[in-house]
Parts: sequence; structure tokens; C-alpha cells
Amino acid sequence: MMVPGQRNAITDVSGLLVGNAADAQLKSGVTVLTAEAPFTAGINVMGGAPGTRESDLLAPDKTVQEVNALVLSGGSAYGLAAADGVSSALRSAGVGFAVGPHIVPIVPAAIIFDLAAGGDQGWEENPYPALGRAAFEARGNTFDLGSVGAGTGATTANLKGGLGSASLILPSGHTVGALVAVNALGSATVEDSAHFHAAPCEMEGEFGGLGPKITYTTGAVPPTKLGGATTIAIVATDAALDKAGCTRLATAAQDGMARALWPSHTPMDGDLVFGVATGARGIKDPLRDPLLLGHAAAICLARAIARGVYEARAADGDVLPTWRERFGG
Repeated sequence: MMVPGQRNAITDVSGLLVGNAADAQLKSGVTVLTAEAPFTAGINVMGGAPGTRESDLLAPDKTVQEVNALVLSGGSAYGLAAADGVSSALRSAGVGFAVGPHIVPIVPAAIIFDLAAGGDQGWEENPYPALGRAAFEARGNTFDLGSVGAGTGATTANLKGGLGSASLILPSGHTVGALVAVNALGSATVEDSAHFHAAPCEMEGEFGGLGPKITYTTGAVPPTKLGGATTIAIVATDAALDKAGCTRLATAAQDGMARALWPSHTPMDGDLVFGVATGARGIKDPLRDPLLLGHAAAICLARAIARGVYEARAADGDVLPTWRERFGG
């Protein structure tokens, strides 16, 4: 049996820390995941329009084996600069990959398109490096969900999106968690109802406890917003996985995105998942343990997506209603 962790968040994976920062006028923000020590990471990209920094470095055949932080940011391509702020903060702390006498922080990043979320885009100096540093400095093992950090300006086809997280403790003792900025071209809810696609994965009423919608309209085309989108996520575990194992964890987690968002992985989405392992707990069964870790990662990501939409809060200038505005609760 798998049960949620104490926080029901990715920081149930011991050692991981998350920080958020946002600009209300910009209607955008940054979320940073870091740790008490460097960690192993991989990536899987299934969307047709990704925006990333240093993602090639995460391939199993590349030299650097660990990273210092991961960044999820709004701002489309401008938001990739959030990693500059995180990198500067890490360098100031003397943290990074040693190259002779030099320290180079390794900070892969991914972005969502939230430029059309109703925020003020009239800035002259890119605001994202400062937001990245602020998010890093706000890091801790507890954090808010919904319209915060990288989820501040996130939207779905019919509702505001947001930042979501969830966790599971496996019978093996391993912990798995997910963190996601939900900014989908598709919808997290079934047709014109309050029911989430991810309802079969829900635990302890974490996104309303409404249960599944029993019937779907045969052949119905799900609502979509034909424009910039992208859902970006991190799944993490305390299991001892190498870069190939982290890549497989991220790949399996994409099933959770497909369960929670209709449609997902479209040509206009940059949907991707980072996989993270801290290595604190060994693998006892090299066949069964990785299988269950991937299964848990998919469940966590589906739940985290629904939670991100469920926890969104209204703000001045929003272009879409929140789930709570539309359906109550």
C-alpha cells in the first residue's frame, strides 16, 4: 500500500527544498528545487515546444553527474534567465561543480508560456534573474501551492492553473514526490464539470473529493487554448538512481500528465518532466523497485496537477476563473 507523506509534497523526499517567488504585476514567478547536497537528475520531453537550459547535460552519457538546483519559471524564453539568479546565489555560497579553481553551479531550467496571463509585460530589464534568486533564498521544506511561484500566471484551457505537489511512501520505504507548474493547452477537468481527470488517483480528498465523472461524451473534443502553453514538472525520490534511472523515472511520470490533462504532449505544449534522485536509500530489488518508483511517480504527478488547479486563487486581471470561483469550495 502507498500512502501520502507527511507534507504531501515533494519535500517529503528528505533533503529537498523548494522556494517560490512571484511578481503580482507581472503575473509570473519562479519555483526552485534544490537540496542540502548535489543530486542526480534526468529529463524526459514529450511536448512539441519546450524551453530549457542545460537540459542536454542531463543525458546519461554526459559528463556532469549531479546538479545543484532545478528551476521552473514563467516568462517563456525570458524566464530561462531565472537560472542566472539561482546560479549567482549558489556561486556566492561556494556551491557548484569544481573545474580546477573555479566553481560552476549546475542549474537546469524549464519555462512555461504565461505572457498572455494578464500581467504587465512593459518591463525594460528582465525581472527573472531577481525572481530566481528570491525563490532560491525562500527555499524550505514547506511551501504554498496554487497561484504561487511558477504557477502564478499559469492557465489551462478553461481555468487558472497553478503550482501543485504530492507525495507517496512506498512499501519498500522509498519516498516519491512531484512538483508541477500546470499551464496546459488542455483541460484538467472533465468536459464542463468540476470533476478532475486525475480523480481515480486522488487521496484523502486532496482536490475536492468529488470522485470520477462516470460518463464522457463519446468523441467529444476536449477544450483547448490554441496558443502558448506547457506543463513542466519534477518527480523526485530518495532511491539510489543513476542518470539513466532518473531519466526512466521522468519518462514513467509522463503517464501521470496524460491521465490528468486532456490533451497533453501537444505540438504547442513544451511538456517535460525532470527526474531527481537523492540516493539516500538503496535499491533492494533491481527489477521491482524501479517499476514501482515509476508507477508512484505517475500517480504523484497526476495528483499534483489536479492540486495545482484546485489550489489556484483569483487575482486582479485574471483572464480565466479559478476552479473555486467556477465550482465553489
